[in-house]
Amino acid sequence: MDITNETAHVLVVDDEGAIRYSVSKTLQRVGYHVGEAASGEEALDLMKKSHFDVILTDIRMPGLSGVDLLKRIKDQAPDAIVILMTGYASLGTAVEALRLGAHDYLIKPSSSQDIRQSVARGIERSRNLKRRRALLDAIRSNVSELTRADVDVVRAALEDVDFEDEPPRMEQPITDNMNSNMTLGPLTIYPGRYQISVGDRPIDLTPTEFDLLLYLAAHRGRVVSCHELVREVRGYTVDEAEAREVIRPHVSNLRRKLKQAGQDADLIVNVRGIGYRLSEQAQ
Repeated sequence: MDITNETAHVLVVDDEGAIRYSVSKTLQRVGYHVGEAASGEEALDLMKKSHFDVILTDIRMPGLSGVDLLKRIKDQAPDAIVILMTGYASLGTAVEALRLGAHDYLIKPSSSQDIRQSVARGIERSRNLKRRRALLDAIRSNVSELTRADVDVVRAALEDVDFEDEPPRMEQPITDNMNSNMTLGPLTIYPGRYQISVGDRPIDLTPTEFDLLLYLAAHRGRVVSCHELVREVRGYTVDEAEAREVIRPHVSNLRRKLKQAGQDADLIVNVRGIGYRLSEQAQ
């Protein structure tokens, strides 16, 4: 699924109709699909029926406040992108909102430009999270399929062997941490932490470095063009020449961090004029 070209869906939550209308129109003018809710309770009902990439909500509302709505949303969907708006700003409320996982905190009256920029950043973050989940799912699927295939081969071989005693029992070799950590050649990947390790040496990665490695891992066995890497990892499209300039420093940083952690062999192979692939060590 190409999430880059999808029209984003935004939910505007405010008990004041005039503000709700104004913010909605601001976002509709730049092409977003916009839903409206007059209360936190109505917002939760709408979210049960439709998916929204970003929720933009006032804080002071009768009934369920914007902060309470944020808590409820994060309990149900930790990756949800929520932007809070308020005309009664306080440092305590801002700190609490960010602690609870708000993406941004806007002070009313906010300019149309500020609203559009905040929502645009939220949508980019939402799409990055979706891409990361898709890459992780692809890697898990590949590992799982390879594991099952290996087990089937061994079991078939055992059927042709006569044992004096009962043949050894084959357990499905799926580790307890399959849903948390993954192994890719000499690397251990920690999803959600932007971190990998070589042996017992942890390596902190930027989101782009992490997503780049994940995409190469999900498509190991083939060379991936720089154009494709920019589109799928960064979320926008450029020509191949510009894409090489965008991707090259991220690859260089990845290689440097791997080398500093003791990984001497180059896991990311540059195929000149085409793109990058993972070396056989990571297959």
